[in-house]
Amino acid sequence: MSHTYASNRVHVVFSTKGRKKNLADDLQPKLWGYMKGIARNHGFEVVKIGGAPDHVHALLIVPPAMPLAKAVQSIKGCSSKWLNDTGAAGTNFAWQEGYGAFSVSASQTDGVVAYIENQAAHHARRNYEEEFVELLRRYCISYDPAHVLG
Repeated sequence: MSHTYASNRVHVVFSTKGRKKNLADDLQPKLWGYMKGIARNHGFEVVKIGGAPDHVHALLIVPPAMPLAKAVQSIKGCSSKWLNDTGAAGTNFAWQEGYGAFSVSASQTDGVVAYIENQAAHHARRNYEEEFVELLRRYCISYDPAHVLG
């Protein structure tokens, strides 16, 4: 076979450092658009991105030759620089060090997109910590409760 074909869809979740609510409602659409541009400029795709004042959800399509860690670092690093350069999220903005990454099949894509679109409704019922631990459980990822959130 002369070509490589892959469907590398990943639901990535990460929070602001210390889960501070730095991402105001009016900032979020600008930030999501900026992050989509980062992805495009670095050779991968954002299917959907959204979140809340203290975290981000992104459904990414990563090409076969790109490590997921490189894609996530590009989004986090470039957006952090932009947020600090503009002061849009306050001073000394930073993302948490780690992230959650959950594989998504093509048949699950619409459900993940809807999940990302409905973050406000999700967080009316539970906080980021509860949501993140539920994702880890749903995807059968082992974690240490004492260290799961940094």
